Amino acid sequence: LTYYTPEYVVKDTLILAAFRMTPQPGVPPEEAGAAVAAESSTGTWTTVWTDGLTSLDRYKGRCYDIEPVAGEENQYIAYVAYPSDLFEEGSVTNLFTS
Repeated sequence: LTYYTPEYVVKDTLILAAFRMTPQPGVPPEEAGAAVAAESSTGTWTTVWTDGLTSLDRYKGRCYDIEPVAGEENQYIAYVAYPSDLFEEGSVTNLFTS
């Protein structure tokens, strides 16, 4: 799955979030933004047997933009769009833990 999609068109049905990030040395901001989108939605560092049971592409977060933080070296804001179906309806806690 590709989690960094700068060409992605943001729709008004999505949940949008902004994350401040500092990539590790040698890691491009696009890769770090993709990791944020992945780990806060459908991505994981290990193989999960349930991955084949659902369309991960439908539920994944997408990092659609990255901007440098003014005056801060190697710090960025990653903008991530999530499908509302990823979250339990009415659960603010579920939203904040993403």
